[in-house]
Amino acid sequence: MKKRVVVLGSTGSIGRQTLDVMRANPDAFTVVGLAAGRDAQTLAQQIAEFKPQAAFCAAGTVERRVGGDTRILTGNDGITRLIGEVEADVTVVGTPGMVGAPATMAALERGQDVALANKETLIMAGDLVMRTAAANGASVLPTDSEHSAIWQCLRGEDETAVRRLILAASGGPFRTTTAQELADVSPAQALQHPTWSMGAKITIDSATLLNKGLEIIEAHWLFGLPYEKIEVVIHPQSIVHALVEFVDGAVMAQLSHPDMRLPIQHALSYPQRLPTYWGGLDFAKAPVLEFSAPDTENFPCLALARQAAETGGTAPTVLCAADEVAVELFLHGKIGFLDIPRLIAGALDGHASTPVESLDHVLSVAAETRQRVFEASAESSSSSARVVSQGKVRDGFPLSRE
Repeated sequence: MKKRVVVLGSTGSIGRQTLDVMRANPDAFTVVGLAAGRDAQTLAQQIAEFKPQAAFCAAGTVERRVGGDTRILTGNDGITRLIGEVEADVTVVGTPGMVGAPATMAALERGQDVALANKETLIMAGDLVMRTAAANGASVLPTDSEHSAIWQCLRGEDETAVRRLILAASGGPFRTTTAQELADVSPAQALQHPTWSMGAKITIDSATLLNKGLEIIEAHWLFGLPYEKIEVVIHPQSIVHALVEFVDGAVMAQLSHPDMRLPIQHALSYPQRLPTYWGGLDFAKAPVLEFSAPDTENFPCLALARQAAETGGTAPTVLCAADEVAVELFLHGKIGFLDIPRLIAGALDGHASTPVESLDHVLSVAAETRQRVFEASAESSSSSARVVSQGKVRDGFPLSRE
């Protein structure tokens, strides 16, 4: 029987690769729902190809481009209505930021498994997410390559025998760059990831190493291990995605090409494994595999993520929200690369963490943090001041009129 799949963020990097998996396995999966932001043209093409029961487009213009029986949903609650209107087995959450959080919770409340490629939802509301999944008999399926690797290494093992989890990081494009050189990094340079093809936000997070800090928090919630048992190692080749060390000293690792389609397919097909058309590793031609400790002096975002994780409560929410704003400002040329950790550190230092009460509480803290970070950037940058002086923030991002 085919698994029924909803894809949130279908026109983004994760969504497109998820649909690649659908195309390669037409007898295993069927798409019943699609949701996208503002790329109405691509969404219309996807609707024509996959013919889902319902689709959502934040732009609100896709209904003029498609025919057929697909219901087109719009409005602020369109994604959650999509979850409620279609019968699905798995919802893939590939939307960036907290946009997908309400839909994630709605899917889990309906007892649907969630293949989570969105970091922010689990980081900001990890306890709520995992409790909701458990209460409704649903599973949160790891879709990041690193967490999928850990998941595969732990299968059939006694988790009490785990000594530590080790997340592999490529080190990004600036692994060997000096602190002085980092001050002059441009957005175009930061978007040139050496091994992965990803969306802009996650690519910048990889360049600052914040992405790996966020993955530490994700691993804590997904696998229930304390933070002191979760470590990071730099591995430029991106062949080893994660390692698990057991108490007897044995280490298991998962190796594969740096291709997100593998963890996506594994999450969707679990507990089965399906063949892939892109092939495996040729060890006779494999590169030398290198490992080293991360440079937390030049890349302080990794330490900032640990700080937020250990503080707990709403601190991880502040971490994520501050990073969203800082990355967007950097991509628009409003701040420098080294201003990203500066703004995040300022937001964390100025926040008194409280226990997470609800998803609404998380969203409120995130909104307050975004505004504070915009104000902080305005105080130290005249160009950022021009953004804030417009007095408008939409979805946590500046509305630049330049």
